[in-house]
Amino acid sequence: MGHNHHHHNSNKNLKMAFFLNLGFTILEFIGGIYVNSIAIISDAVHDLGDSLSLGTSWYLDKKSKQKANSRFSFGYRRFSLLGALINSVVLIVGSVYVIYEGVGRILEPEHSDAKGMIVFAIIGVAVNGYAAWKVGKGKSLNEKVVSWHLLEDVLGWVAVLIVAIVLSFKDIHYLDPALSLVISLYILYNVVKRLKETLYLFLQGVPKDIDMDVIKSKISSMENVASLHHTHVWSLEGENHVFTTHIKLRNIERLEQLVELKIEVKDLLEEYQFDHYTIETELVEEDCLLEKN
Repeated sequence: MGHNHHHHNSNKNLKMAFFLNLGFTILEFIGGIYVNSIAIISDAVHDLGDSLSLGTSWYLDKKSKQKANSRFSFGYRRFSLLGALINSVVLIVGSVYVIYEGVGRILEPEHSDAKGMIVFAIIGVAVNGYAAWKVGKGKSLNEKVVSWHLLEDVLGWVAVLIVAIVLSFKDIHYLDPALSLVISLYILYNVVKRLKETLYLFLQGVPKDIDMDVIKSKISSMENVASLHHTHVWSLEGENHVFTTHIKLRNIERLEQLVELKIEVKDLLEEYQFDHYTIETELVEEDCLLEKN
């Protein structure tokens, strides 16, 4: 019940972040032209890309809640992981664009309406800060990547606010692009780390919170277990993990021994809260075609 409640909140948060971001992007374009701020217009272009990726995340996150069927036997949870991948790529492209614009503004600085920039910066910090706070409480990888989208916007507006206040007293145009470069590089570093994690899960790497050697060791130490093979652990989308293994048995004389062993293995796996697990049992005398894999 609690898990379903989290899924509901996840989609609700992404929906809220999408409409907030889209509405504010439109306001940014209008305001940027009005106060003649290249920084705000550039941020509006970047936010437009954010809005598109947030819309994609919202759709994919909603899609990921669908039940399993004949086409997707594990359900649609990995669609959420796809949303995280798309968002990471879009954010990297957007950050590179901001860096390009920042360098351009250092080389060719322009005068802007400092007071107008202050007003929009305060609104920007409030809107994006609220959205980042709501989505940042989520547990899915998709929500974490989206929160970095919004955090980038919050930090960007903080930079605009600081620069606008300074420009109100002294006309130092290069401060705006300089701060934008620092923030973009910081966000880029964190998103690249998140992208590596997403790709790791896409390639079905063993989840970081699971020690497969420990699980294999515990099962191997159980009575009547000769060996394990074809043991795999992977994650659907970073939260829900899957476990499979083949267990070779020895000295099995009664059916009750097999039943007791299965119960013991399942009790062990319950500690890890796997979303799905499959246990194949074989006698030592049997040949398994998968044993070498």
